[in-house]
Amino acid sequence: MSTRAEVVGLSPDEAIAADQLRDTSERILSECAKAIVGQQDVLEFLLIALLGQGHALLVGVPGLAKTLMIRTLADSMNLTFNRVQFTPDLMPSDITGTEMLQEDRATGQRSFRFLSGPIFANVVLADEINRTPPKTQAALLEAMQERQVTVAGNRHRLPEPFFVLATQNPIEQEGTYPLPEAQQDRFMFTIIVGYPSEDDEYRVIESTTSSTQPQINRVVSAEELMSMQSLVRKVPAAGYVIRYAMKLARLTRPHVQPGEPADPNIPAFIKKYVTWGAGPRAGQNLILGAKARALLKGRTYVAIEDVKAVALPVLRHRVITNYAAKADNITPDELIRKLLQEVPARQTVES
Repeated sequence: MSTRAEVVGLSPDEAIAADQLRDTSERILSECAKAIVGQQDVLEFLLIALLGQGHALLVGVPGLAKTLMIRTLADSMNLTFNRVQFTPDLMPSDITGTEMLQEDRATGQRSFRFLSGPIFANVVLADEINRTPPKTQAALLEAMQERQVTVAGNRHRLPEPFFVLATQNPIEQEGTYPLPEAQQDRFMFTIIVGYPSEDDEYRVIESTTSSTQPQINRVVSAEELMSMQSLVRKVPAAGYVIRYAMKLARLTRPHVQPGEPADPNIPAFIKKYVTWGAGPRAGQNLILGAKARALLKGRTYVAIEDVKAVALPVLRHRVITNYAAKADNITPDELIRKLLQEVPARQTVES
């Protein structure tokens, strides 16, 4: 059934483009399914992040095809792709590039020339990002936020579209460098990759031990993807939906600014277990993620259910728990799920 009858705030041409976006997204996920068994929720979150112009961090134990998922998603689009294996000896210039002194053989004149690093690609896979020191991790900050890098005082624009998709191993923490909160906040989503089901694991073993190799077809070009991203931002979100997303983010904050009255609505479990809550970027990402998800589900407006669906990947790395939470084995995911149960959806219309 066509979604055009449900259009709210989109022109007829944009409504047609919304249908095309959904069809294209389904084709992308179908191509990814040729190489990836199961993990449909993870692939959908990755696609939502791309459509929302955000970056994503995949967290999971080794052997769960995190790297393969990112590479396959890039292969399904006509985008340039580079993989960077993060190691303790990696330097910032190994990622961004460097100025090299070169000599013109014809004239004998010497001049500096910028040699671009692997970050100059549409999709950059930062594999095991917590394996490299903070100095090198910080080299990504400017690129992720400003879509540019500064080398030797010169700014160099990165190609559009640009995404950083990073992986992280949650088990082996010896010799790692946890990402600082400022950099974690640059990621739109933190996506947890779990173990496959029994049936999926059987299919993984069966397919990866045979001689057949799946052929991934390119579904969308860079220009088409940028048009899809532009359409996502045009999807209307009602005021009560924006207020709901804002309230979710604000109620994760146990502290207020000096001179401001404490919010009496902050739940007791947030005050007990949370040191720092989510900032305004969380609300922005909740709405952008919800807009992209709404289009994927065939709607041209944002519903509360869309915000709830992206709440965990948006908030889990922005809610910093304290020692009491660790002592009681309370995770950010548990706190967010409890918050989703307590925050009313419809009262935010008037508040």
